Amino acid sequence: MRKYRVSSAYGALLQWRNFRFKLFTESVLVGAVAGGVVVFFRYALENAEVLRNFLYQMAIKDASWISICGWIGLSLLIAGILHALVAWEPMASGSGIPQVKGVLGGVMRMPWLRVLVAKLAGGVTAIGAGLSLGREGPSIQLGAVVGQGISRLWGRSRMEERYLLTSGASAGLAAAFNAPLAGVVFSLEELHKNFSPAVLVSAITASLTATVLSQYFYGENPVFTFAGVPVFPVASFGILLVLGVGMGILGAAFNKGLLVAGSLFEKLLPVSVFSKALLPLAFAGVFALLLPEVLGGGNGLVNELTVTNFGFLYLLSLLAAKFFFTLISYGSGVPGGIFLPMLVIGALGGSLFSYGFVQFGLLDSFYSANIIIFSMAACFAAVVKSPITGSILIMEMSGAFHHMLPLVFVSMIAYLTADLLRVQPIYEVLLEKALLKQGKRKAESVQALRSIVEVLVCVNSKLAGKQVKQISWPSSCLLFE
Repeated sequence: MRKYRVSSAYGALLQWRNFRFKLFTESVLVGAVAGGVVVFFRYALENAEVLRNFLYQMAIKDASWISICGWIGLSLLIAGILHALVAWEPMASGSGIPQVKGVLGGVMRMPWLRVLVAKLAGGVTAIGAGLSLGREGPSIQLGAVVGQGISRLWGRSRMEERYLLTSGASAGLAAAFNAPLAGVVFSLEELHKNFSPAVLVSAITASLTATVLSQYFYGENPVFTFAGVPVFPVASFGILLVLGVGMGILGAAFNKGLLVAGSLFEKLLPVSVFSKALLPLAFAGVFALLLPEVLGGGNGLVNELTVTNFGFLYLLSLLAAKFFFTLISYGSGVPGGIFLPMLVIGALGGSLFSYGFVQFGLLDSFYSANIIIFSMAACFAAVVKSPITGSILIMEMSGAFHHMLPLVFVSMIAYLTADLLRVQPIYEVLLEKALLKQGKRKAESVQALRSIVEVLVCVNSKLAGKQVKQISWPSSCLLFE
């Protein structure tokens, strides 16, 4: 079996031009199928949210013992469904991004069809029930398993499968947020860790294909609706230093809070996902009565922040509730991501900073929406430790394409602040924890990982003018011209 894998990769390298063209055509298919799966996922989530709001309104309107008992019974049923799905396929738990990183690193195995079914059903159930989770992580994993499934069905080599996995992940994020460029950058910067022309072309192809499909069903409008956001003045960049430091601290607290929440769930509720899911479901019922804005992912709350003047104490309550609810929702281990809740937390933090800047006369309220946009990118940079991806993602999700300079500026400040606080990239840490549960170490992935690197020999390069035999190449590498 191993000899077959090596010979398949060897054959692809011998016909590298043909292989890249074949990869391009396969990426179109991966993008189309992954885009279709994520579009269906989004459609199911929207209908689940409508059903959830209807049931909440009926329960509040009735306010009888029957409705209370009905809600308790429904929570038990949902917890049982989530438990059954995660027990049936553990790789479907959580965000899904650490699992994709583990598969690409060669330290995890992912049964694509089981994960596809369990992630779809579990994500719709958990997020639809109102838990503070996002669709982006599941969408990335769904796209990745589509790429893996196509590779397995067509009998592709392990090397080619890694390209298709990356392409599928890129397509998944692009279709989830209508953000093709962010899908490509995230899959390369965070997942594949390689910017060769082959993986770049395949990721772009799949991402664009999935975006076209997503826009056909959901239109071309960005996820967040920020109408008439002005260009932020360069003279006010000084307050972005304060904003970047503040969001870096908030992101660091959220990053570490996620890890603490996961550990507490393991120690205090070690029995099963059933018992773990009951706690956030119980809080979902409480928040449905007190602060329904914090339920679900929360993109509607971000849009509301730009058009409604919330008071300081109410904003602080929303931030505390969303922060806490996201930690226990993700810590429970049910299917669902943290991208969207993390951006909502950043937007709420930015609203608080904007309120303070305006009150102290440091900023005109005309630029309040700008601060919210910048804060989301900064929070992403502090938690995930990917400032460029965060800047591009928020730029596409908000449609604010003229804000690249302040977005990158505040993201880098937040990134450096989190780095000084010794914050590790959240998905890297989650992957390490998952491997430790399996009795593995991340270092084992070094030998399992095969990379294709294309290098141009430029003028004045140390390789220029030398023969191949005169150069000390790394061990265990194949060289092709």
